[in-house]
Amino acid sequence: MSSKSVNGGCTINNTSPPTSPRNRQNCRRRLRRRGSFSMLHRRYFLLLVSVLYFTGLISCVGPLFSLLQFSGLANGAVYRSHEIFQKLWNDIEADNSSSIELSSVWIYKRKLKEQRPCSFGTTASTKDSSRANLYLIVDANGGLNQQRSSICNAVVIAALLNATLLIPRLEFHNVWRDSSEFGDIYDEDHFMSTLKDYVEVVKELPSEVMEKYDSNISNIQNLRVQAWAPPRYYLEEVYPVLFKQRVVRISPFANRLSMHLPSHLQFLRCFSNYEALKFSPAISELAKKLVKRMIERSSNAGGKYISIHLRFEEDMVAFSCCIYDGGQVEKSEMDVVREKGWGKKFKQKYRVIAPGLNRKNGKCPMTPVEVGMMLRGMGFAKDTPIYLASGKIYQADRYLEPLRKMFPLLQTKETLATKDELAPFEGYSSRLAAVDYLVCLFSEVFVTTQGGNFPHFLIGHRRYLFNGHAKTIKPDKIKLVTLLQNTSTSWIDFKDQMGSMLAESDRKGIMVPRVKKSTRKGSIYSNPLPECRCLWESKRTTNRSNSYLMVDH
Repeated sequence: MSSKSVNGGCTINNTSPPTSPRNRQNCRRRLRRRGSFSMLHRRYFLLLVSVLYFTGLISCVGPLFSLLQFSGLANGAVYRSHEIFQKLWNDIEADNSSSIELSSVWIYKRKLKEQRPCSFGTTASTKDSSRANLYLIVDANGGLNQQRSSICNAVVIAALLNATLLIPRLEFHNVWRDSSEFGDIYDEDHFMSTLKDYVEVVKELPSEVMEKYDSNISNIQNLRVQAWAPPRYYLEEVYPVLFKQRVVRISPFANRLSMHLPSHLQFLRCFSNYEALKFSPAISELAKKLVKRMIERSSNAGGKYISIHLRFEEDMVAFSCCIYDGGQVEKSEMDVVREKGWGKKFKQKYRVIAPGLNRKNGKCPMTPVEVGMMLRGMGFAKDTPIYLASGKIYQADRYLEPLRKMFPLLQTKETLATKDELAPFEGYSSRLAAVDYLVCLFSEVFVTTQGGNFPHFLIGHRRYLFNGHAKTIKPDKIKLVTLLQNTSTSWIDFKDQMGSMLAESDRKGIMVPRVKKSTRKGSIYSNPLPECRCLWESKRTTNRSNSYLMVDH
């Protein structure tokens, strides 16, 4: 029995003799046309499905995030801290007990493990007396402490390339808008003299070099260096250009050197940060006055005070995209700030802004009332002296009032200094931040609320100065936002939770990071020990903290 198949109008009898060549050709042409037609339809179909899929996905992103935020209302997605404060204020005000004495606030002692002996000065030195006349120029970008990191890296690279370093140039940033130069923030002469045995630093390039480039540094070849580049990269990629041109410029320069370095180069990074970089005499003198005044105002606490780094400035609130309780006025103000500082970045078509999710994940800047409730809950009494380090607080009159009610002895650089003393620093955010940095450096307790380079560097600097440790409070913000949304919470329950949070912060504070090599999060800037141990031991004295700023506690 014969079997037949029908395909595109061609009937093929599998048991019959082969058809003629002409019939076979016609049949194949029709089969190919049919196959191409079907494939084309499949492609169009797949394309249509893909378009519909992505269109649906994009249209659902907003509702999806809204759903996520709605489902998390009971888990900290909505700001209700002022509401909770009003509810608990009578209990807070009546609670004058204190479980913390500032004179003995830090009961832990960090023990360093036995390590091989240090050979000071010999293995650390990298300066070569046979240096060819090579010059390195860097443009340090970012804020105060990002620039500080860049300066330390520049010293290391100059030593590595056997080059003379031009005093680093500080790049003007559209957000910070600070036109300060190196000498406005740091002591140039101290920087140069301290490094003289390791790297030669000059304030100006030789005249013959400048003449070659028409006295314009911008004409010097600028090298674009990859982020976190290892020393090998500089030897293989940068040095040949430097040797040929005699001078090179690297801009931008933030984060352009690996955190993991050989020990002699890491020593130089430590040496630059903790010994060579000192703030300018003008900044140091003002900070010395403010520290002295804080000590005088803290006489009931034995001259001890705590410092808080509060990141609730207008630009920080805008950048975080978090929503507080200012309603439409707040939204309009933040939209203006975002566009002014970052252009259309926050209006990109596919950019998703999820304030509730940010808050739940602990990414929103803490408000003054949240900081105050946390500290009172942890056991700091109403009469605890506090120094508040911050830029201009967003809507300060409204947001600072609850914090001042909880801690009447609150001080800032504006309340401690006279207008005449502050006048030379007005309009220079980096110089003002440097003053805050020094006053925080000598506090008994440092409270960080948002992270960033300021606390990152300050925590490490305090550890370096004060025998390997200093008390820092790092809030568990994910836990905190959940507690501060629960309108049924009691002050007793809240205090219990804050006590646990403080204990956990202390536990983490005394931990020595177990890392085989320095990383961005575990760098010498936040954890100077053990990598800066040799420098720390060589410079250690009983009056170490006083000698840094010459302030008598």
